[in-house]
Amino acid sequence: MKVGLWALLPLVLLNLAVAFFGDTRVSPLSVSFLEQKAHALAAYARHRPSCLLEGHPELEPLIRDAERRNRLPPGLLRALVEVESATQPHRISPAGAMGPGQLMPSTASQLRVEDPFDPAPALDGSARYLAEQLARYRGDVKLAVAAYNAGPGNVEGRVPRNGETEFYVVKVLSAYERYRPRPPPRPTRPAPAAKRQARPAVSRAQGS
Repeated sequence: MKVGLWALLPLVLLNLAVAFFGDTRVSPLSVSFLEQKAHALAAYARHRPSCLLEGHPELEPLIRDAERRNRLPPGLLRALVEVESATQPHRISPAGAMGPGQLMPSTASQLRVEDPFDPAPALDGSARYLAEQLARYRGDVKLAVAAYNAGPGNVEGRVPRNGETEFYVVKVLSAYERYRPRPPPRPTRPAPAAKRQARPAVSRAQGS
């Protein structure tokens, strides 16, 4: 019995570390995504010393810059980051996704984001990945957001119903409605003034 409990200790410590340092909820006995979670913790350990010394810039200007640089609809990346991490640069998910845009280790490597917890390169990587999905789905925001969450291989013309992505898309689109710029109101034309009815001229008889 004691041997079995000791065997579980590394698993429990790994999940507790993800929950504590990544500010997330994960079962201490979760056996899912162990490699990804270990990778995320190692990346966090490499990042944290420099972060403690230098801190982080505000995320909103970085998000706006990343949106402009990658020609994303204004407000879309901000909405996605809010849903992914609540704009927390050190968030680690129960699946081992990292940083403000919650990049999985394989996706971060593919995008050449060396430190997914460093907001500037992490947000730029997320913006590039989202822009790729928008191009893939011909500007369909709903499908692009679904592909960001579920992976493009799992989105075939519709939002997959896997118990997560369909709710994720609703949350992102709802936040996007709040953050997207509103078109300027159309100028209202003043109502035309009522035309005065012309009175017929009254001719006066000469010499009357």
